[in-house]
Amino acid sequence: MATSFVRAFVFNLLILSSVSIHSANEARPNILVLLADDMGYGDMGFMGSKHLQTPHLDALAKSGVFCSQGYVASPVCSPSRAGLMTGRDPRRFGYEGNLNNAAANYATRPELLGLPPGEHTLGDHLRAAGYATALIGKWHLGIGAGFHPNERGFDYFCGMLGGSHGYFPKPDNHKLERNGEPLREFFHPYLTDFFTADALEWLNRQKGEAKPWFLFLSYNAPHGPMHATEEDLAHFPHIEDKKRRTYAAMMYALDRGIGRIRKWLEAEGEEKNTLMVFFSDNGGATGNASWNGKLSGAKGNLREGGVRVPMIWNWPGTLPGGRHYDSPASSLDLLPSFLAACDAKPLALRQPLSHEDKRNFASGVKKYGAYDGVNLLPYLKGDKPPVERTLFWRLQGQTAIRTGGDKLIRLSHRPAQLFRPGTDIGEANDLSGVENGRFESLFRQLADWETTLPTMPLWGSSPYWIGESAKQYDEMKPRPEPR
Repeated sequence: MATSFVRAFVFNLLILSSVSIHSANEARPNILVLLADDMGYGDMGFMGSKHLQTPHLDALAKSGVFCSQGYVASPVCSPSRAGLMTGRDPRRFGYEGNLNNAAANYATRPELLGLPPGEHTLGDHLRAAGYATALIGKWHLGIGAGFHPNERGFDYFCGMLGGSHGYFPKPDNHKLERNGEPLREFFHPYLTDFFTADALEWLNRQKGEAKPWFLFLSYNAPHGPMHATEEDLAHFPHIEDKKRRTYAAMMYALDRGIGRIRKWLEAEGEEKNTLMVFFSDNGGATGNASWNGKLSGAKGNLREGGVRVPMIWNWPGTLPGGRHYDSPASSLDLLPSFLAACDAKPLALRQPLSHEDKRNFASGVKKYGAYDGVNLLPYLKGDKPPVERTLFWRLQGQTAIRTGGDKLIRLSHRPAQLFRPGTDIGEANDLSGVENGRFESLFRQLADWETTLPTMPLWGSSPYWIGESAKQYDEMKPRPEPR
């Protein structure tokens, strides 16, 4: 009888354990990041575009929380991705310049050209929390040993390691891979649709699995080169400018892909159990016919048009629908928000190797903490009033701070400027000569932040952004939507 009792006890314990594990998994949402590339701030219907067609993104914003003052960590692709991927300001670990072919010519050592192995990614944190992890699309955080997505927390990777790729890849002429192996077949000839289809294939493989999943669907659209299908171009005969018409068609494909992903979530009953975030890696670029709406500036500079992006958080049943959050939010907030959603702790930071950087590392952690974002969820829900944020940027001779509604931009080629972007969205009124006390306070605060950064960035970068951004500061102002 004793043996029967023990067996029954063990059996019941196993059932209870199974139930508790299942309940814990149900309580942890799936997590989906949808990233556009070089998308303009005004280039969606709900953002004011009269000529583009983005019904699925418009619907996503309507059913979720739109952050009107969403910011990214850098006005160029690679350091922006380093920030959102780690939850840490990329300058704190030397990731300042863009990572492209020119960067290799300025690097101190080739093995530095990528996200430092000591930094943990979203994939690392969430895989440690029990998630299946995948990154599909653009990586742009290094291509050498130690930098590959499969080595940086992602169980599955399909896409491109570099920063740009043609949209009509040929089987014998492309730079696309799946888990380290070159792709041999494409089940869609257009790259944006291919990434969407591959994401759906991966999601289908997660059905019935015990683990929740984290998918980072990192589109390269609408980044150049400007390629679109004839079918998508046919939707925009009313747009006269050829490049703008192509851009509209590229956005149409991106929007279609997001619609397909949401349709899958709805069909599988996963919509209410999926925390979804959409934004762009930086502002619209001058070369792809994007439109930054009421913002001045563009990709590559620290005006709002370079670092401010439309950001949508969607979690039906948990986050309210149709809500606007009009205080600053940051891509650095993804990590703490995701970990809070799945009730997990961040992995411990690893210290840098050099003596100088260890000193600055300790100073930065003491002053600003280990990570730079905040858990946005209680603010997006409306459970807490907005918190005052201080955000910093630096890129090749230009630095900026935004705090308390004010923003100071310090440049190498002209006097520093002070703006109030909360009320002056186009940054038309320079207050530096009017509010001297505020100007000097922000100037000192920005300098104090710089003293906590590594002695030198990991690599130099192309001088392109120095000249390009100087021209934009002097010339670029908000403009009507191009036609």
